[in-house]
Amino acid sequence: MNAQSNLAAGMQDKQASQQLHEIDLLAIIGALLDRKFFIISITVLCMLIGVVIATFSTPIYQATAMIQVEEKGGTVPGFDELGGMFESTSAAITEIELLKSRSIIGEAVDKLKLDIVATPKHFPLIGERAFRTYIPLQAGGLAEPSLGANSYAWGGEEIEVFRFEVPSNAVGKVFTLVALENNRFELQNDDGQVLLSGKVGEEVINGEFKLTLKTLHARTGTEFILTKKQRLSTILDLQKAIGASERGKDSGIIILGFLNANPEYAKTVLNEVAQIYVHRNVERNSAEAQKSLDFLEYQLPQVKKQLEASEQRLNDYQVKQQSIDISLETEGVLKQIVKLETRLQELELKKLELARKFKQSHPSYQAALEQIEAVENQKRRLAREIKGLPETQQELLRLTRDVQVNNEIYTLLLAKTQELDIVRAGTVGNVRIIDFAEVNTAVPVKPSKHFIVMLATLFGGAIAVALVLLQRAMHKGIEDPNQIEALGLPVYASVPYSEYQVKLTGFAKARKGKTAKAKSILAMDNPADLSIEALRSLRTSLHFAMMEAKNNVIAISGPSPGVGKSFISVNLATVLAQSDKKVLIIDADMRKGYLQTQFGLKWENGLSDYLSGRIDLQAATKSTQVESLDVMTRGQIPPNPSELLMHKNFSDLVEEVSAKYDLVIIDTPPILAVTDPAIVSAHAGSTLLVTRFGQNHVKELELTRNRFEQNGIDVKGVVFNGVVKKASNAYGYYGYYNYEYKSDK
Repeated sequence: MNAQSNLAAGMQDKQASQQLHEIDLLAIIGALLDRKFFIISITVLCMLIGVVIATFSTPIYQATAMIQVEEKGGTVPGFDELGGMFESTSAAITEIELLKSRSIIGEAVDKLKLDIVATPKHFPLIGERAFRTYIPLQAGGLAEPSLGANSYAWGGEEIEVFRFEVPSNAVGKVFTLVALENNRFELQNDDGQVLLSGKVGEEVINGEFKLTLKTLHARTGTEFILTKKQRLSTILDLQKAIGASERGKDSGIIILGFLNANPEYAKTVLNEVAQIYVHRNVERNSAEAQKSLDFLEYQLPQVKKQLEASEQRLNDYQVKQQSIDISLETEGVLKQIVKLETRLQELELKKLELARKFKQSHPSYQAALEQIEAVENQKRRLAREIKGLPETQQELLRLTRDVQVNNEIYTLLLAKTQELDIVRAGTVGNVRIIDFAEVNTAVPVKPSKHFIVMLATLFGGAIAVALVLLQRAMHKGIEDPNQIEALGLPVYASVPYSEYQVKLTGFAKARKGKTAKAKSILAMDNPADLSIEALRSLRTSLHFAMMEAKNNVIAISGPSPGVGKSFISVNLATVLAQSDKKVLIIDADMRKGYLQTQFGLKWENGLSDYLSGRIDLQAATKSTQVESLDVMTRGQIPPNPSELLMHKNFSDLVEEVSAKYDLVIIDTPPILAVTDPAIVSAHAGSTLLVTRFGQNHVKELELTRNRFEQNGIDVKGVVFNGVVKKASNAYGYYGYYNYEYKSDK
């Protein structure tokens, strides 16, 4: 049997745990429904903030350009073979890195003076939008200042700085330029000290500070922000800002993009970078031709000198020998020698070019060496034939050979020089700009106003839900009667929150540290109220619960002040009296009791006066406007309430009124505040606890029960007061529902 009982208990616990988890999920949904107006309000507020942000956000525009990277560089017609020596293939990814290099970006920074930042000073929050949206009625028009802020730019102001130099320790600092009358200006530091003063178009110098304004169009007193940025940081920022990507794989099409609030600035910067890049590409592709051209231009004067010297030696020899002519045999050998020498010179030039391109082990270089060796062998064979000629013919052949060979070489070098010069001049590079930078000013790329509003709305909703859930997690007040019954305390009644009772107290909520004091009794003023119907249900439950009690005395207490003990005591007593019971209600809270206010009585001649022996029971008992209901007020506040309750007079009082009345209800102070309730409950047949919806914690109620049990008092049950109908407690497995059921009039 024990094993079966344990198994059954375990299954019940498991089912209870499953129910608890399910109820928690429903309770969370209910908690959100309860605070739906709060959630909607926060969401709408954040949405409105998003609308404001979207309205006043600075629009960002995008300049785009397109560059094509060709596989091969262009050639000049008629020089395809020569131009092919200097062609190169460049992948798009490599060109992108070159385009965004510090060298190219730095040149653009220097040309456009991008390290000088000069902007009008705008009024906080609304000034930038006012400046941006201003449309002048005529050229050069200026907006009138708003809000009396004359020092801010409201629209139409312009400034262009030609030169701005500062000391190294002032780089990056912000300076203020103030427009004055007659095209004059002054430059101030952040302390308001005037550093420079001059006129537009003139260079102004003060130590290391140098400033030249090209344009200044503004009202007198308008301020501008002027900054000299560090060149490297400007380059690095621009490298990050300029986007470059290849469209498609191996397409050779590069798309450039640059975002900025000023569309003209974005277009100018992107075009300048693209043009510098193309120019550098042309220089890079023509660099090899330039090197060859430099080599040939260096060789030409030397070859010319050799030619002139050989001609002079031949002429001198002929004069000396009296114009000796070359024989037919010698002339044939001469032609062969000149041809071989010319060929040899061409091969030497080719070898020099190949040596700059390839290693000596390269097949092309080795082939050139073999050709040179073959020509050298032919020269050696001819040299042996020349030795068979007469000495005079040999000398004449040597001198004539030098003249003709040098002349051929000079002619060859001169032709090569002209050809290379044409190739260099005709080089166009292997990249070209397809589309120059343009900006669609009609549609800014950022910010996305719809996205900002949507994001702000979602953020507001998420924050509101998080706040509700956090508040629920931190607030551990009991809202479910099952939590009370889980402690082993039966819930005799769930009393709904009464709006009518709020009217009787005169205000919705008492101030901190104060208790709401009703001026009349709800059961008399509005007997059909749901709270009174719940107390009638409590009256029925008490009828059966008190059958086994030692007397007809009911002590009513609670964990803390403000739970509604007095409300329950007075209205329960009234309901009992209305059922033909003779009832006495005693205010045992001799410190702060206020039952007299609800009956329209005064506190004097009450319980404390009776216990101290100053008056008798008849004088301490007062009749009320409720038939069969008497009340004993707290009396004069004594210095020792607990000691008075422990006096024999109190036990005699309980015994006497128990015999005289059908039911005696004693309203006691909070048990966690004072020990009075434990003393009173020791004389009562039944003890009820009043706990308030959402106010008392489970631990607080458990501590209250333990406090009574430590004094040997068994708590009969709990009255769950002030229950509010909420979505979070509308779901569950308990049936604590109250419905209004009135008769038709």
